[in-house]
Amino acid sequence: MRAERPISGVTLAELSILAALERLGPVPARQLAEEERLQPQSLTRMISSLDRKNLISRSRSEEDHREIIIALSKHGRTVLIDDLRARKEWLDEVMASTLTGSERAQLLAGCTVMLALASHADDGA
Repeated sequence: MRAERPISGVTLAELSILAALERLGPVPARQLAEEERLQPQSLTRMISSLDRKNLISRSRSEEDHREIIIALSKHGRTVLIDDLRARKEWLDEVMASTLTGSERAQLLAGCTVMLALASHADDGA
C-alpha cells in the first residue's frame, strides 16, 4: 500500500499526524506528541514541515499563551482524504481481482477482530 500512495510530498509519519488531527480536532502540541508517542523534538520538526506545506495551522492557546494549538488546515484535510481514497481504491481493486468471496469474508472477519483489539488498546490496556 505504501507504493500506491499518491505523490504528495507528505511522509507517512506526517500523514499519521494529519490523521490524528482529523480524529482529535485542534489540540495542544504536547497532547499531539503524547497521542502519536513522539518525542517533542521529533514533533517540532514535523510540525514545521507540515506548516511549510500549509497542511496545519498553529495558534497560541487562550488559556496558556506558552502553549501552541495545532489544527488541520483545509488543504491538510484534502491531502489526507486524497491519500486515503487512493489507497482504498487500490486495495478494493486488488482484493476484488485477487481474493475469492470467501477469502474477502475471512479478511473482513479478521478486521473486525483486529479493530476490537485496537479498541481495547485505546482504552489504556
